Amino acid sequence: MLTRKIELLVGLFLLSGLVAFCVLVFNVANVELKPNQATYSLNAEFSNIGGLKVRSPVKVGGVVVGRVTDIQLDSKKLVPIVTITMDKQYDQFPETSSLSILTAGLLGEQFLGLTPGFMDDDIEMLADGDKIYDTRSALVLEDLIGQLIYSMSSDDK
Repeated sequence: MLTRKIELLVGLFLLSGLVAFCVLVFNVANVELKPNQATYSLNAEFSNIGGLKVRSPVKVGGVVVGRVTDIQLDSKKLVPIVTITMDKQYDQFPETSSLSILTAGLLGEQFLGLTPGFMDDDIEMLADGDKIYDTRSALVLEDLIGQLIYSMSSDDK
């Protein structure tokens, strides 16, 4: 009887460890299990997206309001087009809003920072399928270091 209790406790311990591991994997991969939450899509064009990835968060003041759902290359302009899906509860952003590719920390993951634009009576709110025109591309750390080294070497001459 004692061995049966020990086997049951070991089984429960392994099962709880497996559940904790799955939760950790979902958190690291930024996967959320929300059933059919109301959303709307927006598009934005950037000249350089750096290390931005699908499922990267869209944040306003540190609050996640959406996710990157698709990254494509425009075949005519040869620039990246980023599609984001916003939660429907955050539908009060004016069309003068801007998107920036930001980095969490010095070498952290990249995410989109949405800055709300100014509101006026004749300015519409962003809706499903709209495009955000005011974008700021990613700062590539290697380019900044190269510019610093080049400027230092030109000062020596």
